Parts: sequence; structure tokens; C-alpha cells
Amino acid sequence: MNPIIAIVQRNLLNYVRSKGRVFGALFMSMFMLMMFSFLMKSSMSGLDAPMNYLISGVIIMSVFQVSVNNSSDILSDISSGYMREVLVAPIARTQISMGNILSGAVIATLQGVVTMTVGIVLGLRINILQILLLTVVMLVSAMAFSAIGLFLATISRNSPAFQTISSMIMMPLTFVSGAYIPTTMIPGFLLPIVYLNPLTYTTSIFRYIALGAYTLDTGELVEQGMALNIGGFVIVPLMGLAITILIGAFFFVLCVRKFDQADFSTIKVAAGMRGGGAAARR
Repeated sequence: MNPIIAIVQRNLLNYVRSKGRVFGALFMSMFMLMMFSFLMKSSMSGLDAPMNYLISGVIIMSVFQVSVNNSSDILSDISSGYMREVLVAPIARTQISMGNILSGAVIATLQGVVTMTVGIVLGLRINILQILLLTVVMLVSAMAFSAIGLFLATISRNSPAFQTISSMIMMPLTFVSGAYIPTTMIPGFLLPIVYLNPLTYTTSIFRYIALGAYTLDTGELVEQGMALNIGGFVIVPLMGLAITILIGAFFFVLCVRKFDQADFSTIKVAAGMRGGGAAARR
């Protein structure tokens, strides 16, 4: 069996077996959907499709958070000794990284699809083509986010540190991405973070597809936060998606380098975290 597929299958099986994680992730997504759908709809009354604008932001935000958080599984694998066994196997380090990144991306995409389905019930109006395009964007962006999360996990060395670092990074990036607050309303001193945030560009392309904004000109896209005007240079949604892919590729290279230099003998995991390795099987 292909090593990448084997790693993906194993991680998916471990995730499905962890009922608490599945329920918790879905509960938070559903909660945010309900809150934004009913409490903040009036604040977006000036848009042609306010529900599409709000719900699309919640969906991509949930994909981002699940992608990053699932990367903590690697710490359980390392602590249990499972990863040490994988590293001595005749498997390329790129395959190890890709297997973990792809499994996290698949899990996040599946949750995004579930969230999108509930969003359709709540008022998200999209056609079949949009559903397919949004699913592709979710998968591509989730791979980039999983690469970022995996890199953070490998440099954290223990699960409490990873949880602290990921929270410190995810919370600010979420609020300056336009997922909750339009980028046009963000103070100027925060704009450099907005421009460096991969979630900003993913949110833009996601909303661009969900709103069917293909006929809008560049100025209108900038006004609605679906394009960024940086010193006169406008980054349109498709360019933003390419930037997200480049950021994901950069962190993928960093992950491979970390595995090449791996010394996992000192990594510890907080009690209760299970990644499905040897410790999980006991």
C-alpha cells in the first residue's frame, strides 16, 4: 500500500474513533453558524446575499481551525513511539509529511462539507457548481493550513505548548481575516497582519465563489472585502488562492526539513491526548 494512503487511512480511523473530538468540532461549527445566521444578519443588510457572506466565513473558519488543531496528533504519535517506527521504515520523509497533512486536510474538508450542508438549511443559497468549487477550495486551503499546523506541532515539542502557540496564532488570524469582520472595517495598523494572513486570501476566494461575484469589477470586489488593494496593487481572489498554496508549500518544505532533523526522544504529550499510536492501543 502507498505509505501516504496508509497514513491517511490510519489517521482518519483514529479521528472517527475519537467521538469527543468529532462532536466538539461539529458543535462549535454549528454554534457559530447559528449565532452568525440569526444575530448578525441585520448588520449585513446592505449586501445582496447576507447569509452567503456570513455563512461562507464561518465555513472556512471552521476548516482553518480543524486543520491546525488536528496536527496535534503527530505529538501523540511521537510520544507513543509510533513515529519513531515510521521514521526508521523505508519511507521518504516527504511521504510522512504529506500523509499527515493530507489526512488533516481531508478531515477538515469533511467537516466543512457538513457545515456547508447545515448552512444551506439555514439560508446559504448556492448551486451544484458552487458546492463543487467550494469543496475544492476547502481541500486546497486545508492542506495549506495543515502544513502550518504540522510545522507548529513539530517545533512545539509538547502538547500544552502546541495548544498555547496555536491559540495565540489562530485567534488573531481568524479575526483579521475577514471571516467575521470585513477587512474594509479593520484598523489600518492591523493591515500588515491582514496581508500576511493566508486565511484572508482563502476567505476572499471562498466568498467570491459563494456570492457568485464573477461579474463584479475590481473596485467592487475591494469594497466588499473580496480583493485587497495593497499600495495600488490589487490582489484578486484567484491570486489570493495562489498565495495560499505558496504559503502551504513553504510550510510543507519546513515540515520535511524538521522530519529530516528529527529528534523526538524528548517530546511529551499531555495526559488524555491520543493519536492512535502504541500508547493509544494500550
